[in-house]
Amino acid sequence: MISPAEPAGRADVPTEPSPVDPAQIEPAQMLAAYDAQLRTQSEAAHALSVARQGPLWLITFRGGSGFVTYQDLAGATPREIARMVSESLDHFRADPEVIEVEWKTRGHDRAPGLQTALLTNGFVAEEAESIMLGLAQSLAAEISLPASVRLRRITEADDVWRMNAMQDEVFSSSPAPEGSRALIDRLTADDGLELWIAESGGEVISAGRLEPVAGTDFAGIWGGATRPEWRGRGIYRALTAARARSALRLGKRFINSDSTEFSRPILERSGLVKVSTTTPYRWRR
Repeated sequence: MISPAEPAGRADVPTEPSPVDPAQIEPAQMLAAYDAQLRTQSEAAHALSVARQGPLWLITFRGGSGFVTYQDLAGATPREIARMVSESLDHFRADPEVIEVEWKTRGHDRAPGLQTALLTNGFVAEEAESIMLGLAQSLAAEISLPASVRLRRITEADDVWRMNAMQDEVFSSSPAPEGSRALIDRLTADDGLELWIAESGGEVISAGRLEPVAGTDFAGIWGGATRPEWRGRGIYRALTAARARSALRLGKRFINSDSTEFSRPILERSGLVKVSTTTPYRWRR
């Protein structure tokens, strides 16, 4: 059964430090650290509420978004998993503010019958992405840039609007003012978020976020976008390296990202490795 919703726990509770020497760590060891540190509680940062249903964490975020995650479903039968999916969806349906729910699956999990249960309950599979992990130290290289390009971390609202306008254009998506406002709110709250851009001639040509995960060895790199005419010139790799250096200054050992097949080769050249996959399944009211 689902426990009553409660305020989301803080994600800055210290976790046990990884016992392996980061200079010798293997992909399998990084994946084990990812499973131990970046699932459940860490994914509930900035949540409005969290409820528990067995191994599941049912997380509600601002903007009517529900999210289902878990450490693992080891030992659960297909019938038990089908019940979990149905009951978790009932939980979110009971909140009229929730308009969509994402169930985050990972390719290395043992979860028999999960895909069938999700599809039966109206979830739709989206594009699979690669879980990319790497040592921050190995990404923090100096990358040569075209003479006109400069990188900087931004903190002002006007720069956030400019950054998001570029990303909307690159991704051919409709402008979403609430996204910019949410980022500005987080910068004002100083919750650790870092926004980085590359500029040339006063134009934003590339951008990305750094999301240090409190209480863990990880910082995530997200939201990467580069204007088509500037691709292939090392700009996004330089942004990745700048964020990795910032992560190191914050005491983070690992970088993580979920990447599409378009960005995966770029991150691999920067030093990240593919350790698994993640496929979001989404239900919409």
